[in-house]
Amino acid sequence: MNRFSRLFALLAMAVLAGCGKPAFSDAEKKTIASLGLSALPPLKADTSNRFADVPAAAALGATLFFDVGMSGDGKVSCSTCHKIDRQFQDDLPQAVGAGRTNRRTMPLAGVAHDAWLFWDGRRDSLWAQALAPLENPLEQAGNRAAYAHYIKARFGERYERIFGPLPDLSTVPANASPLGSDAEKAAWNAMPAAQAEAVNRVFANIGKAIAAFERSIAPPQTRFDRFAAALATGTQLPQGDDAMSPEEILGLKLFIGKANCVTCHTGPRFTDGSFHNTGVPPVANLPPDRGRMDAVAQVEADPFNCFGAFRDGDASACGELRFMVKAGPELVRAYKTPSLRGAATRAPYMHAGQFSSLDEVVAHYSKAPASVEGVSEVHPLQLSNRERAALVAFLKTLAE
Repeated sequence: MNRFSRLFALLAMAVLAGCGKPAFSDAEKKTIASLGLSALPPLKADTSNRFADVPAAAALGATLFFDVGMSGDGKVSCSTCHKIDRQFQDDLPQAVGAGRTNRRTMPLAGVAHDAWLFWDGRRDSLWAQALAPLENPLEQAGNRAAYAHYIKARFGERYERIFGPLPDLSTVPANASPLGSDAEKAAWNAMPAAQAEAVNRVFANIGKAIAAFERSIAPPQTRFDRFAAALATGTQLPQGDDAMSPEEILGLKLFIGKANCVTCHTGPRFTDGSFHNTGVPPVANLPPDRGRMDAVAQVEADPFNCFGAFRDGDASACGELRFMVKAGPELVRAYKTPSLRGAATRAPYMHAGQFSSLDEVVAHYSKAPASVEGVSEVHPLQLSNRERAALVAFLKTLAE
C-alpha cells in the first residue's frame, strides 16, 4: 500500500463508524437533508404570468421552443443551445446560435425556481428571459414584429384559444423592433403606439408560453438524493451500485464543512440563486463582462420586467425587483451561483467555460486567486490532492 493509499484509508475510516455506516453529526444530517431533492418545495405560482400553469400554453411553448422558425434565418431555436439530451445545455464554452455569444448556456432543470435569470440576472422572470434570445443578434436574431406575423400565420388558432384574439397585423411591418437593425428600429418608431403595444403583447405571450413549458423541466433524482433520504429517515442506506463510497462520503463532508461549498451551493438545487465574485478569470478576446454590475440597468430598462405593462396580476409579485441591490462593489464581476445538479456531465464550467473539468474548478476554489476586478468572496481552502479528488467524486453523485 503506497503513502496515498494509506492516507485515503485513514480518511475513509474517519468518516465511517461501525458496520460501515457513515458518521454524521445531527447538524450534518440536517444539512444533508436540506440538500436532498425531496426538500425541493413545490413551484410557486407565477402571478406575473397567469398562463404559467396552463397545459395548453405549455404545449404551445414546447412547440415554439423546438421550432427553428422562431429565428431570423429559420435555422436556430431555443433547443439549439438548450439540447434536450444534454440537460438542456450544449457542452460549449460559449453558446453558439446565429453567432458565438460571450457566455455559457445554462441548464434548465428547475430554472423556474429562480428569481433572476441569466448568469447576471438581467431578467426577473422566466417569461421575460425567454424573450431576450429571440432578438439577440448572436442567438435567434429575429425581431418581434416578424415573430407576431409568424405566430399568426402558423399558430394563430392555438394562440387565440389560450391568449385571446390576435391583433390586426395587416399594417404591421414585416420586420420591426426597438432592438434590431437601423431599418427595424426605424420601422418600429414609425408604428403608432397602440400598434407597437399590440405587437409587444403578442411577443410577451410568446415568452409566457415558453416559460410555461420550461416550468415542467425538473431535476431528476440522483444517487445522492437516495442516500440523503435514507439518512434523513434512518432507513437502510442504498447498497450495491447505488451506495456512496467512502471517498464520496468524504467529499460530502468536505462540501458541507471544510470546503464551505454549501455556503453558496445550498438547498436542494445546490444554489442560493445569488450573485458572487469568485475570482473566475476573464476569457481573452471576449467583450468586457462585469456580471451583475451591468445587469442592474438592463433589468430596470426591460419593458417586460415585473413593473412593466405586460405583467399579469398586481405589483405584489415584484418584490425581488423592488428591493433589488442596485449598486455596490459586491456586484462587480458577480455571477449567479449555478446549480450543481448534473454538473459532472456538462463540462466546461463557469460563465464562459473557463475551466474544462471539475478538477480545475475545485483547484481554483482551493487556491482562490484574486479577481481581476472587484474583490473575490472566496478564500484559499488549502485542500490536499486527496480532498480535491473526494470533492469531485461527491459531485459526480449529483449526476447519477
